Amino acid sequence: MKSPMASMSKLALAAALSAGIAAPALFAPAAAAKKEEAKPGYKLSPAVLKVAKPAQDALQANDLATAETNIAAVEAGASTDDDKYVAAALRYDLEQRKLAAAQQANPNAALDETKLAGPLATLYASPNTAPDAKARYAYRLGALNYNSKKYAAANQYLQQAQQLGYKDPNLPLLLVKSKIEGGDVKGGLADLSTVIEQTNASGQKAPEDYYRYGISRANAAKLNPETMTWLTRYVQAYPTAKNWRDVAIMFGLQQGSIATLDKDQKLDVYRLLRMANALADQAHYLDYAQTTRDRGLPGETVAVVQEGIAKGKVPNDANTKAFLATATAAAKAEGSLSGLEAKAKSAADGKLASQTGDGYLGQGNWTKAAELYRLALSKGAANADAVNTHLGIALTHAGDKAGAQAAFAAVKTQPRADIAALWTAYLNQSAA
Repeated sequence: MKSPMASMSKLALAAALSAGIAAPALFAPAAAAKKEEAKPGYKLSPAVLKVAKPAQDALQANDLATAETNIAAVEAGASTDDDKYVAAALRYDLEQRKLAAAQQANPNAALDETKLAGPLATLYASPNTAPDAKARYAYRLGALNYNSKKYAAANQYLQQAQQLGYKDPNLPLLLVKSKIEGGDVKGGLADLSTVIEQTNASGQKAPEDYYRYGISRANAAKLNPETMTWLTRYVQAYPTAKNWRDVAIMFGLQQGSIATLDKDQKLDVYRLLRMANALADQAHYLDYAQTTRDRGLPGETVAVVQEGIAKGKVPNDANTKAFLATATAAAKAEGSLSGLEAKAKSAADGKLASQTGDGYLGQGNWTKAAELYRLALSKGAANADAVNTHLGIALTHAGDKAGAQAAFAAVKTQPRADIAALWTAYLNQSAA
């Protein structure tokens, strides 16, 4: 007596779903019929089986209109878990084919994938779904919910995909983004750090976009300490001239920056950009030069202007020539700092030693600058954070990486601590 339920190969259906858009093979070829009969199958009600085979045939022929009619009939007649599973598999196949056809017709049009969510959810929840397929469906549902800005649901599905062992290079970052866009910015940024560390540990370099995303989301949430951390990590990993400029501007060289810097603090950022060969334009060069002139550092003023002219960033016009002539005369008049150095050594405090160290720094005498800064610190300099910053700069130029790192690490108050962190990132930067 014929069973009231007909069967289809579970193996055939699983293969179809793993391919993503292939239709389930409802009937085995005649030559394989006996083998197929020996396999456990999905039991389909006669009403569903009657239209499921024509639906599959229409899909294989890419006759989407006929497939739609028959699949709708499958869905209407589905009464068991197996019926509903096959109906969802056919619907998912059809909707993907519709998307492919729409994209082929208009490659620039936005695709509406929301119709995939229903059949995917059915397949994911079905007791008939194998674990590996369940992982794929969880990932796809996570991606669909993310694109629909349903971030909590997206994160839930993506976590399940990860727990089920799904492997996809986009999964870790999508998990991070769903958490951040869902409102848990700090938690998501911590996860992003882990993703970057794991990627780097695997021998691959974490993409630049990972860092940019961390910066943008931390900044949008007004998490200034976290933003600063991401900025320093970014230029350390990708230290191009453009990236250094972008980071410096975002940090403190424009209105509305993360930090509000005074002239002396900006000067140390300009010095960093010059060290990184990243001064942007005439405005940067001339602001840098004017600041050094105002601070009584004519030797540095001359060096900065001459560099700007040589690199084509500063026009060698009458105004520039006059400015340069004045600075050159001041540098000659400054002469030797040995007299000030002797007075600094006998002074009761470190103020003159610090100022003389600044003079040597402006002249590019890194060894003497470091010596005077250390003297200032030993005498109890009132501006210890500024002195340690300048000591680190002098030692960076002198090639003493360990000494520079120690000096920068001694800077404790903001915003100088962040300036020191940027200099430390320069010392630790990867090859660009």
